Amino acid sequence: MSLKWQCVWNEAGHYYELREGVRVPVRLFLSPELFAECEEEIFQQIVNATNFPGVQDVVITPDVHTGYVVPVGCVMATSGTLCQAPVGFDIGCGMLAFRSRVSKGKGLDETLRRRFSERVLETVGMGMGRGSGRTFSEKQFNEIVRRGANALGVHRENSERDFIPVSDQWDIPRVPLQRGIGQLGSLGGGNHFCELQYDQEDHLWVMVHTGSRGFGHGLATYYIQQGKEYLKQRGVDVRGGAEAVYFEPDSPLYEGYRNAVAAGANFAIANRLLIWEAVGHAFEKVFGEEPELVYEISHNLAQEEEVPSLGGKAWVHRKGATRAFPAGHPMLRGTKWEKTGHPILIPGSMGDKSYILFAEPGAEKSLYSVNHGCGRRLSRSEARRRFSQKDVNEQMKRLNVLVNAGRNVPIDESPNCYKPARAVIDAVVQAGLARVAYELTPIASLKGVD
Repeated sequence: MSLKWQCVWNEAGHYYELREGVRVPVRLFLSPELFAECEEEIFQQIVNATNFPGVQDVVITPDVHTGYVVPVGCVMATSGTLCQAPVGFDIGCGMLAFRSRVSKGKGLDETLRRRFSERVLETVGMGMGRGSGRTFSEKQFNEIVRRGANALGVHRENSERDFIPVSDQWDIPRVPLQRGIGQLGSLGGGNHFCELQYDQEDHLWVMVHTGSRGFGHGLATYYIQQGKEYLKQRGVDVRGGAEAVYFEPDSPLYEGYRNAVAAGANFAIANRLLIWEAVGHAFEKVFGEEPELVYEISHNLAQEEEVPSLGGKAWVHRKGATRAFPAGHPMLRGTKWEKTGHPILIPGSMGDKSYILFAEPGAEKSLYSVNHGCGRRLSRSEARRRFSQKDVNEQMKRLNVLVNAGRNVPIDESPNCYKPARAVIDAVVQAGLARVAYELTPIASLKGVD
């Protein structure tokens, strides 16, 4: 029988539960409508997630879609094992948001939003393989990937963290270093973006989505190769996908991969800060006001956290999922967010709303995690087959969203490629995981065209 139809709806918790065919029970925070949309392949990938050694708990978020080995929108807690697939290639990928008191009228002014878009395109490298034009020495680069924001002279509370510690004894593999050193301060391609928006009070915001670029990809590739060879020597069958490698605490590669995840995350933190500096400067020049950084947070990471439901600490892996600590969580103690919980940044598609949420106590049942976006509905190849350039360009004009300063809209990133954002957010709210604080409407979107 289909694994999908082995899932049972939990009315009290507003989630589905899968107990058949998996090594640990899995909670799927999907509405009945989103559940019906899930393709069968997702459920086999959920089984894969439960099969890693040391897995204690698995949660699926409402933007779930197929990924490599495990789904995008997957949260795993392990007793110590570090797994590559539920972190992914873009280590530390995440979001940043800033806001202003500038009225949406200025943002909707055709001349001003085009000028803002052009300034950002001039100063932030966009597209696969593109660099930023900034120059860093190897010494500076090493400092940045070890000390993240602190290496840039920035210490702030509007973020998950300033950096994740990296051992002084760990050396950066040569290829990732060469790939990453010229990409700090660049956005990249795919679904990464910079977007001008306004909130329900008609004030302008900007959201940025990017990660660790070629540096994180290079680190993941390096440790996949090393891990695959080590597991083969141990008699482990990894033919189901090279990305399915894992590193148990007694593995000689364990500390190396742990440091690689930390270094990739630190690169991503610094990368978002450098983009914030460039985009914030463009915003101030065009709109006449210095914006305020709201929060910066990652959504492809493995972190050791307090997990009360598991009786202590666990390594929580979030692949396409974002951390959601409510008020009173022990890891917020001593921060400005201790009494409110930290902001959660959830983007929609370039033609849909984005959201800022705050976690509720019910987030404990989802491993303190929610979705990182609204989730793909169509693959990139299927989108290019279904839609024409003319169609998507006209669609964005109807929605009054200026894309890439008036250039072509990326077909495989157009709105119909994604699930409706409100349906995904409603699943989170109805399950008691988080509440909505801000609803953001896009008016200008910038993405690399690969």
